[in-house]
Amino acid sequence: MNGRPQSVLRSTLRTFSAGLTTRGRAFLSAGLVSAACAIVLGYGPLLRVAILLVALPLAAAGITSASRYRIACRRSLEPARVPVGSPARVHLRLENAARLPSTPLLVEDQVPYTLGSRPRFILRRIEPGGSRRVAYRVRSDSRGRYQLGPLTLRSADPLGLFELTRSFTAQHTLTVAPKVEQLPAITLGTVWAGHGDGHAAHAAAAGEDDVGVREYRYGDELRRIHWRATAHHGEIMVRREEQTWHSRCTILLDNRSGAHRGTGPTASLEWAVSAAASSAIHLLHSGYTVHLTTGNGGGSVLTDTEDAVLDTLAVLKPVHAVTLSLSMAAADDTADSLIIAFLGTLSGTDAADLARAKPATASAVAFLQDTQTWAGGTPVPVPPGFEDDQSRAGAVLESGGWQVVMVRAGDRFPDLWRVASRHTAARVGAEETSVVQATTAGAVAGEVAR
Repeated sequence: MNGRPQSVLRSTLRTFSAGLTTRGRAFLSAGLVSAACAIVLGYGPLLRVAILLVALPLAAAGITSASRYRIACRRSLEPARVPVGSPARVHLRLENAARLPSTPLLVEDQVPYTLGSRPRFILRRIEPGGSRRVAYRVRSDSRGRYQLGPLTLRSADPLGLFELTRSFTAQHTLTVAPKVEQLPAITLGTVWAGHGDGHAAHAAAAGEDDVGVREYRYGDELRRIHWRATAHHGEIMVRREEQTWHSRCTILLDNRSGAHRGTGPTASLEWAVSAAASSAIHLLHSGYTVHLTTGNGGGSVLTDTEDAVLDTLAVLKPVHAVTLSLSMAAADDTADSLIIAFLGTLSGTDAADLARAKPATASAVAFLQDTQTWAGGTPVPVPPGFEDDQSRAGAVLESGGWQVVMVRAGDRFPDLWRVASRHTAARVGAEETSVVQATTAGAVAGEVAR
């Protein structure tokens, strides 16, 4: 019967003992000693002083304890996702639901060291039913997801005799995503828009005779040329098929720790992650279906929205692997697709595997990083299995049909995107010239046969 009151009493005594400050303990000790001396000496005024000294810590504990559990807190982030190096603003709203004004409050929010020092605020008092708003900024130069909170309140009486600490349980997540650069709206690969009349489509089920034809347009797939109509009209004609499809792009990101140089935000891996995010979002806006795969060979991830791209790349970590496992993703890619690879230091075996894995009908562009330039030009020991000569690896990729763009520290990705586009346009132009010559010869032969 008496178990619950005793437990409540023990809990109250523990709270009182833990909340007493050094000043409060001094007041209480002085009061108890004064009371004992007053009783021994029979001196009444000293007893009244003793009672006052003991009553002050007790009153401070009562006032502070009555107000600490009546404070509510709300936290909000603006925005909840920010690029690397950009600040986010955290808003805190504290409400006093008690019937008495609160005691002075020390507000402290738990923040990871990467985001900066812990914010602290002092609120003098909050009237009954009132609220206070405070805000602070956080900023990180490193990608990732960071937990904000829980919030801690420390309340004390005006004399500093008693204080209590309360921690809330609510936490919020801040996502620091890679920086995204706006890319020029120019062609990269043989397929440009994600869908429409001027791009590859599946053959109509009714057969070749029921498929409409139209004039050849830049960007049309060469396999869609209708040779009979071309011979009849004397100009290149292609099939106008009814069943359109969305172009697919696979982005290969080499995230092996041994393939990159540099540390922190200026590392070569961070450049590759930012470039991959910029490419993925740019292609999504152009109508592509984008898949992302990394160097650990874990398969591709569908990133069908901008949020999915940023959330996936925000938490990307380097892996400790020597062999590049991107070739499997390239081999699984479908026809008429675009492959963009962001590669660190390659070994000869890795370059040969990627060259063999490229689908014959796919356009493949490799941004090959000269990672030594991220090391400040200082020679860096190369792990076993890696090739120090990136130009040799680039030549192997080019022999396999890849378009290779060399990347050095300080290069801007939009400029390299233009370089890759010019390379693509030159190759497509050469292919179109050969097709036109062959088509003209076929058309002449058809007219002669007639």
